[in-house]
Amino acid sequence: MVDWNLAVATATRLVRPGPDVSRDEAREIVAELRRHAKAAEEHVRAFTRMIPEGVEPEDTPVLVVDRAGWVKANVAGFREVLRPLLDKMQERRGSSPGGAVLGAVGGKVTGVELGALLSFLSSRVLGQYETFAPPSRDLPSAPGGGGRLLLVAPNIVHVERELDVAPHDFRLWVCLHEETHRTQFTAVPWLRDHLESEIQSFLDQTEVDPMTVLERLREAAQSLAGGRPEGEEDEGRSLVELVQTPAQREILGRLTAVMSLLEGHADYVMDGVGPQVVPSVGEIREKFQQRRAKGASRLDMALRKLLGLDAKLRQYRDGERFVRAVVEEVGMDGFNRVWTSPNTLPTKSEIAAPADWVARVHRRAES
Repeated sequence: MVDWNLAVATATRLVRPGPDVSRDEAREIVAELRRHAKAAEEHVRAFTRMIPEGVEPEDTPVLVVDRAGWVKANVAGFREVLRPLLDKMQERRGSSPGGAVLGAVGGKVTGVELGALLSFLSSRVLGQYETFAPPSRDLPSAPGGGGRLLLVAPNIVHVERELDVAPHDFRLWVCLHEETHRTQFTAVPWLRDHLESEIQSFLDQTEVDPMTVLERLREAAQSLAGGRPEGEEDEGRSLVELVQTPAQREILGRLTAVMSLLEGHADYVMDGVGPQVVPSVGEIREKFQQRRAKGASRLDMALRKLLGLDAKLRQYRDGERFVRAVVEEVGMDGFNRVWTSPNTLPTKSEIAAPADWVARVHRRAES
């Protein structure tokens, strides 16, 4: 169904070259990012009061990668998460006349498309805590299938130069954000399994009938072009959302709330720790926010919309507001009750109304 090797080869061929640095500079950048990742671990744990139990640093390795390395890691992650869905689709296609031939051709087409998408994204990601990818020879992960922290060195250097900020401060600031994600998953043992369960439920609802998929894509194209069916509102959804069933949209709402929490919490922590260890954090945040808001070319903005990346930017903003409001109301320990169980995670509506979460979880009415 997907030619994964072709996806990697396509992305590697299309990926943009990183900023111009000498070999010695590259070594220094990699070494500094590793030092910052280690320092960020202590800063984040002290600020959040989230202490992983029974997890050693080597259990969740820190990997400094280039853009091609990021592509390889994410292809491995996609392959693992999508395996049940692709197996189901392969079984359905294999039982139809000409299914094997269609599968081979379709796999190559999908591989090229996925590679092109990953090449686009590979120049935009600064770092990532990769939760689901299996270990590989080039990219090890934690024993027992845990996560790994990726720092994409060329992109970090590119952005720090573009913003004209202090490299040392910016690199530590980025590490604080990504280390917060690692702390979230290592200090909250059930979080990974919960997310995986939600994702698999989402995939289980996916229609595998080709005509049904084509019909949903047709409706999505009409909506994005402004020609949606009468009485149906677009609500600014991306293509990813528009092709989903009602059941999937419900699951997607829960996933959106969780991702808003995780991203907003990381933004809150990186700025909360910042003044003590990143002297120029105020300047960095201001310039970084301007960069996010300004965006890039019209083509880039269209792709962001189509892929749902604009929604991810809203997750940072809305999630950070939620975390800040809750901490101001009930303190850090009160906020940390969010990690008690899946039942204490905020809903999508509570992300927009933090007082409702406080009232529900802390069992007290808004005064």
